Amino acid sequence: MHYANPLTLNLLWLLIPLMVFFAWALKRRRQKTSLFIEERLLPEIVEGWDNFKADKRSYILIVLVVAFSILAMARPQWGFEWRKIKRQGLDIFVVVDVSKSMLTADVKPNRLQRTKLAVQDLIKELKGDRIGLIAFAGDAFLVCPLTEDYSGFMLSLDDLGVDTVPRGGTNIARAIEVAIKSYEDTPAKYKVVIVITDGENLEGDPIAVAKQAKKKGIKVYCIGVGTKEGDLIQIPDGRGGMEFLKDNKGNFVKSRLNEKLLERIALITGGVYVKSSGANFGLDFIYKKELSKLEKRDIESRLEKRYHERFQIPLAIALILLVVDTCLRRL
Repeated sequence: MHYANPLTLNLLWLLIPLMVFFAWALKRRRQKTSLFIEERLLPEIVEGWDNFKADKRSYILIVLVVAFSILAMARPQWGFEWRKIKRQGLDIFVVVDVSKSMLTADVKPNRLQRTKLAVQDLIKELKGDRIGLIAFAGDAFLVCPLTEDYSGFMLSLDDLGVDTVPRGGTNIARAIEVAIKSYEDTPAKYKVVIVITDGENLEGDPIAVAKQAKKKGIKVYCIGVGTKEGDLIQIPDGRGGMEFLKDNKGNFVKSRLNEKLLERIALITGGVYVKSSGANFGLDFIYKKELSKLEKRDIESRLEKRYHERFQIPLAIALILLVVDTCLRRL
């Protein structure tokens, strides 16, 4: 026999102060009674006097009710059967823009940090899907291959920064190419690419690559981070503070969301474009409204030992003792 919630058994220590309290309460009652009459005279005065036996019995029953209730919460289990467990899911690549424009604070705290928080929330929604991470700026790199280890994925996500990709700029085409090449021999209908960027593409031809993805049957979903008005880009100044980014001519650089490009990429591949706004980043919408409805493949099939729950036994005993105590009080 073992327990599904063994830590709950620590609550049994509460029985000790409970028994001490009942012993004190019984002693206190005897002391108060002795102020009016000696205990040895009570049987002669009160018909059916039981020398506080009813109280003792009630206290013992209450302690037993609490004890068996705790045992029930610990969920004792014994006996088992083997069950075949199938895990189904999609292969999802999250492609994150880590160029300096993602440090723009038109989305708080900034575009990149807001993206990382949203991806963390997405992980909580996944149920059997494999997920991978690609970072891109002027080039693109596979940061985390497709994995079922969500904790490992989160570590890779936490490490993302504007220095993850040495080459500056923004090359969405290269990012999608890396995603396509990083897939294993998985049927196209189970492949999903989610691109999170402000859409300011500086090189490459993302439309041509989107058409390649369509030929391979891969859907690309796009999330636009930022505002159309945009804002100045703040970068670390190397002294622990922040400064505004300037171009080669000394002019301040302002970054704006380019929605049209992202809409075209999604439209070509049969995906969906969502603009991030406030608390609704868009990843939850894409997963619940789109990805959760896609056909999923069997990723793994294995046998699992399933124990039979026996919490009903101590729970039933606790209920019976409670009923007995109630009935004895009325007699």
